[in-house]
Amino acid sequence: MENSTGCIFNIQKFSLQDGPGIRTVVFFKGCPLRCGWCSNPESQYSRQEITFDAVKCVSCLACVVECPAGAITVQNNKPAFHQDACQTCLGCVEICPAGALEMQGENMCLQKVKREVMKDLPFYKESGGGVTLSGGEVLQQAQFATALLKELKQEGIHTACETSGYADKRVFSEFIESIDLLLFDLKHYDRVKHLQATNVYPDEIWSNLQVAIAAEKQILLRIPVIPGVNDALADAQGFCDLIKTFGLKKVQLLPFHQFGQNKYSLLQRMYMFEHKHGLYEDDLLPYCDVFLKNGLSCTF
Repeated sequence: MENSTGCIFNIQKFSLQDGPGIRTVVFFKGCPLRCGWCSNPESQYSRQEITFDAVKCVSCLACVVECPAGAITVQNNKPAFHQDACQTCLGCVEICPAGALEMQGENMCLQKVKREVMKDLPFYKESGGGVTLSGGEVLQQAQFATALLKELKQEGIHTACETSGYADKRVFSEFIESIDLLLFDLKHYDRVKHLQATNVYPDEIWSNLQVAIAAEKQILLRIPVIPGVNDALADAQGFCDLIKTFGLKKVQLLPFHQFGQNKYSLLQRMYMFEHKHGLYEDDLLPYCDVFLKNGLSCTF
């Protein structure tokens, strides 16, 4: 495991949103779900990818000459990047003088990731913080992530994970052994609508949630509230009915936002929620009230 690598697309310092205290969040590439509202589309594929920002491009055409795969052509005297032809040799990224071409995802060894997150150890100790693993779906790289968690636990660091819970039960069970807090996403309460929204059925997810409950893990359920997907008051009640079957009491609502919209154009992907308006806490107060009336603790 010492020589293995994980594909990481970001290590975010001083986060206050993904667990207690000051945290470092490690973002893993790869996700089996295809949520149309995903704010990190660069996380969906497990491989490295190149993004092209036409606004930054100065049209020097150096990348066209550099690319051995013909993935960058000339159209109207400007580079045109073809994601499907890219072999991620990274030559274009290295030669671009304007930073218009960027690599998404770095293959990092275990000790490199550990060294990076350990830099903020004093902040974890002072604030009661720690390290959170996120994605993508971290369970797509479960072996590497599990090894990292074990290293962190040996250092006495609080560990958290944001997950959809979509994984083989054996893999999930081993993974959560070194987790202190599970930030467990629920996308929908209805099996068919869950499939329509994410491209997977929720059975395995719900089964793994039961595994975490049986293991007496600290769990915070998180519901991304998405316009046209699960934002009706009847949907809030549907979530309440599902949550009661698990015997859990705490829910956090994550209002839909448009922070990741531009990433889709950089990746040359269609964004299905382009014309949806972001939601704010005030918009969801009636939605939140449904949970409160059902005896659940509900926060933002």
